[in-house]
Amino acid sequence: MGTVTAPAAQPVREARRRRVPSRVRGLGLNLVALLLGIGLWALLAGLGVQGLPGPVKVAHRAAELIGDGTLEGDALASLRRVLLGFALGTALAVPAGFLMGWYGVARGLLEPWVQFFRTIPPLAIIPLAIVVLGIGETPKILVIALGAFLSCVISTFQGVIGVDPTLVNAARVLGAGDRVIFTRVVVPASTPFIVVGMRIGLGSAWATLVAAELIAAQQGLGFRMQQAQVYYDLPTIFVGLITIGVLGLLMDRLLLLAERRLGGWQDRR
Repeated sequence: MGTVTAPAAQPVREARRRRVPSRVRGLGLNLVALLLGIGLWALLAGLGVQGLPGPVKVAHRAAELIGDGTLEGDALASLRRVLLGFALGTALAVPAGFLMGWYGVARGLLEPWVQFFRTIPPLAIIPLAIVVLGIGETPKILVIALGAFLSCVISTFQGVIGVDPTLVNAARVLGAGDRVIFTRVVVPASTPFIVVGMRIGLGSAWATLVAAELIAAQQGLGFRMQQAQVYYDLPTIFVGLITIGVLGLLMDRLLLLAERRLGGWQDRR
């Protein structure tokens, strides 16, 4: 038994060893890209491009906002809205996508409505949501959830209908029923599509959030940038933009980490 297991485990260990230098190289390239971006930003600011604030000035303004607690409060308010809306949207999108992909009746009932609302930008629904639900947290979260839902449901649906029929037929030949095929074949094969949809939905959630806060909010990164626009406070606007970018990037990397854990059986480049 040991002589069979050791050779079988050898390719796995070699693949893991190859991944480590690849990840280190990727992190190195990310760092280089970051330094190049900051350098270009500083160069453009030094040339006086449209009053663009430099990195030092923006960092100084960020320190001020952190010192008085403004940035922390705005970031937490925006992050709370995004997390609630994103969680609600994806929690509804994944089951709906599976139903549309697995059952023809569900597809016929749900797909026309999904396609209909996909043509309507979530931003266009913000005025209606505010009129109907007021200017509290509920309309913002619901609009964010809609943006995340529409992005994720289509990706999940495509993942289900794109499962290799050979895998399904092989499972049936081995005596597996619909429930086993769905849980052991369809769900794992659809996981990469679900994660892609969630990543797209995350971007939609942040974009919708900022628009919602620009229209009706008393706290948040979008609200803070709107106030800064009135006084032509470009450093504060840049602080808000960078904060949104950093938070979105961290959330995206968490999704990628989850995908690696759930889809570790897949070959990767």
